[in-house]
Order: sequence, then C-alpha cells, then structure tokens
Amino acid sequence: MTNPKGFTFKFLKNDLPSGLVVFLVALPLCLGISLASGAPFFSGLISGIIGGIVIGSLSGSKLSVSGPAAGLAALVLAAITNIGEFDLFLCAVLIAGLIQVFMGLARLGSIANYFPSSVIKGMLTSIGILIIAKQIPHAVGYDKDDKGNITELFPFGDEDWIELFRPLQHIDIGVLLICVISIAIMLLWEKPMIKKRVKFIPGALVAVIVSIILNEIFKSNASPLMLENEHLVNIKAAQSPSEFFGFFTFPNFSGFLNAKVIFTGFMIAIIASLETLLSIEAIDNMDPERNVTPTNRELIAQGFGNMISGLIGGLPITSVIVRSSANLQAGAKSNLSTVFHGLLLLFCVISIPHLLNMIPLASLAAILLITGYKLCKISVFAQMIKNGKYQYVPFFVTVIVIIGIDLLGLYKPFKGEGLLIGVISGLIAAFGAVLHGNLKNSFYFHTNEPSVTDNIRIQLSEEVSFLNKSSIRESLDQIPENSRITIDATNTKYIDFDVLELINEFHHIKAPIKNITCTLNGFKKNYKIQNKINLTSSH
Repeated sequence: MTNPKGFTFKFLKNDLPSGLVVFLVALPLCLGISLASGAPFFSGLISGIIGGIVIGSLSGSKLSVSGPAAGLAALVLAAITNIGEFDLFLCAVLIAGLIQVFMGLARLGSIANYFPSSVIKGMLTSIGILIIAKQIPHAVGYDKDDKGNITELFPFGDEDWIELFRPLQHIDIGVLLICVISIAIMLLWEKPMIKKRVKFIPGALVAVIVSIILNEIFKSNASPLMLENEHLVNIKAAQSPSEFFGFFTFPNFSGFLNAKVIFTGFMIAIIASLETLLSIEAIDNMDPERNVTPTNRELIAQGFGNMISGLIGGLPITSVIVRSSANLQAGAKSNLSTVFHGLLLLFCVISIPHLLNMIPLASLAAILLITGYKLCKISVFAQMIKNGKYQYVPFFVTVIVIIGIDLLGLYKPFKGEGLLIGVISGLIAAFGAVLHGNLKNSFYFHTNEPSVTDNIRIQLSEEVSFLNKSSIRESLDQIPENSRITIDATNTKYIDFDVLELINEFHHIKAPIKNITCTLNGFKKNYKIQNKINLTSSH
C-alpha cells in the first residue's frame, strides 16, 4: 500500500487529538534542542513550526513528524562556534536544504542503504555521548564562565584537564534538584504501569510542568533554591504582529562565500538526510497499514523545509522518530495531525511566550540527558560486540574518532568536524572489514593429514575477485610435492581474469614441476575467459 498524496479532512476525529499529543511532545523538545545547539530558543520553535506546517504538507508520509533533531545538536553547536555568527550559520542551513532538494531530484532517496548500520549506530551513539556531556553544566547550574559565555563540560582550548570539571565544583542546588526530579519523573513515566494509563501525556511535558510549579513554590517562599532568570527559558514577547516578525533572524548571504559555511551545509545535508531516511524507514515498519514513504519526495520536502528554516532563523530539520512514533501511537491517519501540531506551536509562540519563559533550563537539560542516554545505552555497545568484529570494529572506530575530536578536542584543527570525520573513518573501517572478509572467504581449503595419497580440495566461493589473488597464490604455493589437488568452481558465478590466469599458471607450470596432480572442476562455464587463457578441465 502506498501513502495518500496529502492530508485529508475525513480523519479529523483521529488527526486533531494526535496533533495535540505531538505538540505536547514537540514543545519541550524544540526548546531543549535549541539549548543543546547553543541557538536562540525562538529558532528551535521556528523549525518545529516549519517541520509541522511546511514539511507536513509536502511529505509523502502520513505519520512522519519533522522538527529540530537531537542528532544534529552537537554539529550545530560546533558549527555556530566555529563560524562565529548565527546569521552566517543560517546560510549553511539554506545550503543544506538546497542540497537535499537536488538529492531528491537526483533520486538519491536510497542513499542510507549504502551506509553500514554499524557506522550509523556509531554516529548516533557518539551524538548521545556529546549531548550528555554538553548538558551537565546546565543540569548543575554552572553554564556560563566569568565572561558570560556558555561553558561546556569539555570545552575546546588549552585548559588544564582539572578545569574541565569546574561546573561540578559550582553546583546550584535548586537547579540540580529540579533536574534530578525531572529525570525521575521521565524514568517513572516509562514504567508500564504508568505508561499504559497515561500514554497520551508525555513524561517530558509532565517534568516541565512540575519544574515550573516547583520553582514558583521556591519563589513564593523566597527560598534560596529559587532559580535566577538566567536559568530560565528566555523568549521575547511581541506586543504586535509587526514586532513578532521583527524577532526573526535573516541569513547573512556573504556566508555563501565562506568555506566553513559551505562545508557545514554539506555536513548538515548528509547527516540530516540519513537521520530522516532512517526515521522514515522505522516509522514505515511500525505502521500497521504498512504505508511506504516515497524517499525521494521526502528529501525534497525536507530540503524545502530547511531552506525556509534557514531563511527565517530556524535550526536544521529532520524527520524525528520520537515525535513520529508518538503520532502513530496517538492514532494519526493523515498528514493533517503533523500540520495541526505545527499550527499549535505557532499559536503557542504568539500567544503564551510568558508561560514558556517560566520553564527552567534544568528541566530541558533533563530531557536531553534522557535523550542522550537512549542513544548511547550500554546495551548498544553490548549488542555491537555480540554481532562480531565486522560490526563492532567500524562502530568503535566511529565512536572513538567523533568523541576524540568533538568532545575531548584531541585534534583541534578539526574541532566541530568530528561527526563527518568519524563517519568517514567508520566507513573506511567497514570497507576494510569487508575487504578482509572477502580475502579470507574467497575459498575453502579442505585437507586431511598430509600424505602422498591424500586429496586436497579448494572450493572457490560464489565470487572471486582480484582482491583474492594473493591469498589463493599463497595457498597454492604451500601445496606439498606429490599431492593431489582439486580446484572446484562448480558453484562460482564469477572469477576474475587475474585469478584464472593464476590458476592456469599453477595447473600447467607449477603443478607438473612439483609432481602435483591438479584437477579443475566447473571452469567450463567461464567460456569467454577460458578461451583467452586456454584453461582445461577434467569435466
């Protein structure tokens, strides 16, 4: 079954409640991802609105919900820091959108199939670790240095390692208390006993509401636990429509001539596309109606969404599995639920910014800590090790490189580029693993205890390429004198010319010299190559 071309109003009774649920999930996430990205809170809400209204209208998926993604938060934070100005960074978002549109038009919607799952999991695990490390200062209430700049648990620079843990030496008890309570609420909300009874009320929203109430209680009692304004969300409130539109940030188009901006746009396009395609695949698999999302159309929709987001001051957008699964579980039937959630976000920004400004940053940090933990759970590492070295080697290479560059700053010239370099390193490791396996498994060597009368049998695999030439030559050179050997290609569909030439040389020259009786099976089907090198066969 394929998707409907767009949303329809005949499922209003399903889609409006679903849109409300997704809105409740998305609101704290939009704010939290803005915090993790080092961007204005208004930017996260803008991208949530565009993800709902624009991408929701253009997408071919009836269940997918798009918005700012935690998977890009570390990249965005590093990019804004490296580029220096947020308006220049917006050009990178615009460039990413353009690239995604071209990818869709070029029918590259299957690009995710060419990235090994071990590398993708390594990237997502690294992102989880980065999110956790970046949120600890917000969680303990020491998130600015003496100059007023946002600090990090692992900042880039030449600081002494002891300085890295400075936030832990200046804990604000009120901030930490709210963070811990928020985490406890979200963990409790995951318990089946509670989740079944209040499944349409997200734990993150409950944590935010409780944190607001707690801080208001602290204020009313003039408690030392009361949070200062710097530890609360800060969104400007508009007194008129013209003032509201003045809050938007527009790109500095000189960024199109900046190599850092262009490179960042390319990175955002690749990672956002991968995250979107993986999310789309996951939600399609969860869909009980088994609708299939047209991936090329999805890339085009995401591209237009990111272009608009970049033009008016939003963050990069992807399809987000958390919101999409909430949409599915709430009973959505069409794209209308996605669009409705975007309209609710827009209404919220225009009508109740004062309420949003009561939200403690500590509760948003708690949401991100839980999000990060879900990406890098110990069970992920255990599963990768269980899957074998061809899975865990690329996985660990990806994680180590990304963490080494973007968290520990071990190679500062590449700071902020760890995600791309880590993915490339993981791909190289994965290719090396495949190459090693291909070299190792090109044939099966069968023999009993060596004796003059024993037969040795080499069973070639289904495909034998030039990469296998070295290992086959080594095995043939080790055949003892006066032996009998059978080289069997009965089940082989392809043998590289170089390998056939090697076997031909052994059969006609080396074997007779060592008094080896060599029998070739199954080589007649390679007629075109066989005629060129005059291979004979006993069959």
